[in-house]
Amino acid sequence: MALSKATFFTHLRAIANPHQHRRTPPSVSLRFLSFSSPEEAAAERRRRKRQLRIEPPLSALNRSQTAPKPQSNSQSPPYYLNPNNPKLPEHVSALAGSRLNLHNRILTLIRENDLDEAALYTRHSIYSNCRPTIFTINAVLAALLRQSRYSDLLSLHRFITQAGVVPNIITHNLVFQTYLDCRKPDTALEHYKQFLNDAPMNPSPTTYRVLIKGLVDNSKLDRALDIKAEMDSRGFSPDPLVYHYLMLGHSRVSDADGILGLYEELREKMGGVVEDGVVFGCLMKGYFLKGMEKEALECYEEALNKKKMSAVGYNSMLDALSKNGKFDEALKLFDRMMREHDLPKRLSVNLGSFNVVVDGYCAQGRFKEAMQVFRNMGEYRCRPDTLSFNNLIEHLCDNGMMAEAEEVYGEMEGKGVNPDEFTYGLLMDTCFRENRPDDAAGYFKKMVESGLRPNLAVYNRLVDGLVKVGKIDEAKSFFELMVKKLKMDVASYQFMMKVLSDQGRWDEMLQIVDTVLDDTAVDFDEEFQEFVKGELRKEGREEDLTKLMEDKERQRAEAKAKEAEAAEAAKRNARAAVASLLPSKLFGNKETESESKPEGEIQNLNQESTGAATSEPELAMKATETEGN
Repeated sequence: MALSKATFFTHLRAIANPHQHRRTPPSVSLRFLSFSSPEEAAAERRRRKRQLRIEPPLSALNRSQTAPKPQSNSQSPPYYLNPNNPKLPEHVSALAGSRLNLHNRILTLIRENDLDEAALYTRHSIYSNCRPTIFTINAVLAALLRQSRYSDLLSLHRFITQAGVVPNIITHNLVFQTYLDCRKPDTALEHYKQFLNDAPMNPSPTTYRVLIKGLVDNSKLDRALDIKAEMDSRGFSPDPLVYHYLMLGHSRVSDADGILGLYEELREKMGGVVEDGVVFGCLMKGYFLKGMEKEALECYEEALNKKKMSAVGYNSMLDALSKNGKFDEALKLFDRMMREHDLPKRLSVNLGSFNVVVDGYCAQGRFKEAMQVFRNMGEYRCRPDTLSFNNLIEHLCDNGMMAEAEEVYGEMEGKGVNPDEFTYGLLMDTCFRENRPDDAAGYFKKMVESGLRPNLAVYNRLVDGLVKVGKIDEAKSFFELMVKKLKMDVASYQFMMKVLSDQGRWDEMLQIVDTVLDDTAVDFDEEFQEFVKGELRKEGREEDLTKLMEDKERQRAEAKAKEAEAAEAAKRNARAAVASLLPSKLFGNKETESESKPEGEIQNLNQESTGAATSEPELAMKATETEGN
């Protein structure tokens, strides 16, 4: 087809200027030129989203950032098609339909504080047609963690792991937090190491926050600094909250230089300006430790002008002011925090804020104000927990205000908070100081009846208090109750023996010796035996111990003999059972076989069966050979 002259010159100009780009009118979008309609473009976007859910980006996998990129012409299979790769956790899109209804049902149980039913419902649903998602399981685990039900949390986590549910990063963080709250930092670090080696995902900033805070709380500051260095090596941006936890750890050991050094490091990484006010409270503590009060107050004024102030940052400054002789200034800050508190837009007050102010009031001897502030926290949607109640009860008990402490204790049930071992221990010790041994015993009994497990130190304080006021029978009854629940040590046994021997109750003392001889966890060594003989020698009954030990040895020997006899009888029965099965299973019916066999073979069999040296296995083998012939 012939070209016009204008078209010909246009082609010549295009050939002469190959780098000249044609301009697209601004009203036309280049993106939509690939599709015939907007509906087709929307369909393509949906297809790409589905592909991303099936085949996640490389950043979601536990791969090195420096790994070489695959060639464009490589035909490697997608991640999810390789059976050697770990399974990936579910995407949030799985939370739909019947699984979403199950999720909402379990959330309702959590809001109703029925965690037992929520956990049981989750377990039953694992092997049902409607399997819960990992997001539903995480909601139950987080609720158990909030109520410090660590054993139930670990049990449920073990169950879902065995059931093949793939955990996500939130699940791992909850497990780390659980072990750190249980004062088991080494176990938490072991799980973290296993997570790095096996999990198909990388740690998140929340993972490092959980680990560093937990290690600082467990007095593992050096290990926390190592985790921070690992965080930096992975390319994470500097986190002011992580620096806050580390600076708090230095303040607990009164290391002012460490606090200031961390702040300077953070400021350098942030370009010379730290906008987040969370670190200024610990910085004030560092200045106060060095006696630089003027710099501390200047730092406080600078922090108040920061745009980004969280409840954690405010609480840190409250604590720095109240513990360094600036409680009036702390109250002014607390008033400002309550004015700024406006949920859900702004959270400037939390449970820690009220705990700090309560501590400050109690340190000033203003207990009525402390109780008033404690009871007003509900107006700001703050719910006290067991630690908050224990904090206030401890302050009241230490200052001889037992009636007020019992009043606060009585409010726990109404607010849905369960006392723990520390709560009952505080009340029990205060009752003994107030010369109320019966009430102390009552609190200990409530602790046992509520399913709590008092430790040996609390038990020893109870028994010692009862003995001092002459309540020997009550002390002995608690001993008999707890000897089955606690691992008694030698000192606990010897204390009760000494009390009974001083009362001349030798037979009851020997009963305790009998209990000790049955307790395999206690070594009844020569030193222990000499102690018992010394007590019995006062009454001239030293031989009773020897007789008791001989009786115990005889009983053990008889028990072993019975066990050996029972084992031998079981072996005889087993041999008899095998012998009874051999003719029926291997030989079949003897009469029928005899009739069907030639006379010579029958005679050979009879001769072999009457041989005195022939054993049952040999008979079986020979009979089998004969049948084969």
